[in-house]
Amino acid sequence: MDTNRTVADTDSVVRKRSISVGVNYGSDIQFFGRTGPVKYPYLGADAIYNFKSGFFIYGSAVQVFGYTPVIDEIDAGAGYLFNYSKKFTGTFSYTHFFFTDQAPPVIVSASSNDINFKNAYDWGVLKTAGTFDYLFGQANDYFLTLSISKYIEPGWRLFNDQDYLSINPGANLIMGTQNFVGRYASENSSELFYNNYIPGLDAPPPFHDFDNGKFNVLNYSFKLPIAYNMPHYTFEASWKYSLPVNVDGALRNHHEVFFNLTFYYLFFK
Repeated sequence: MDTNRTVADTDSVVRKRSISVGVNYGSDIQFFGRTGPVKYPYLGADAIYNFKSGFFIYGSAVQVFGYTPVIDEIDAGAGYLFNYSKKFTGTFSYTHFFFTDQAPPVIVSASSNDINFKNAYDWGVLKTAGTFDYLFGQANDYFLTLSISKYIEPGWRLFNDQDYLSINPGANLIMGTQNFVGRYASENSSELFYNNYIPGLDAPPPFHDFDNGKFNVLNYSFKLPIAYNMPHYTFEASWKYSLPVNVDGALRNHHEVFFNLTFYYLFFK
């Protein structure tokens, strides 16, 4: 799972009664700075219902290209939007991941629950955010993501007086544990063996135990989202350059460029 895949980078959770639905194409699935040995391009669809009180519920479905199930993963969750001030906001949410029996062995499948707490402050010149995630299920991990971004909206219009472009370049630093890597390796040893080890051996060698429970820097990334906006919908193209660090264990992660296309429509009530 790309941990930022469910909505476009422009904020779609607003403190008013609304519904947003969207679709998203991603070139590969990334999970807190880590990817599996095989690229998994995917198509996702999601919906968010925002209550005027600040509560919201959401769900998404994911299809990984090249696999038999029509739906490989379903996510469902709920949360609350905090408006501390005009410039200081936060969200608290819980998400559960459901995987079909024939779903591909994506790395996110090592965990099935996510508790997420995010705070963001808009300084005017830059926007900063800190996000804490606690993942639990077959593997338990916790992560801290620090983000910085700059929202840019040119003053000119393209086709009418309501549309506009927005550019939101940013950088992320992900720190955390990676017990999910060991769990993923133990459940997919044959696939990892044939992708990562010398051909000719009769059986996968045992994977060594690494200190995956140590809290460490996992990933640096730089992102460039460019969006075309209308009052009720947004179409966004986004490029992300990812640099994984402290890669231990069975996954041989490397620098990678990710590409996403996102469209979502916002209904107001």
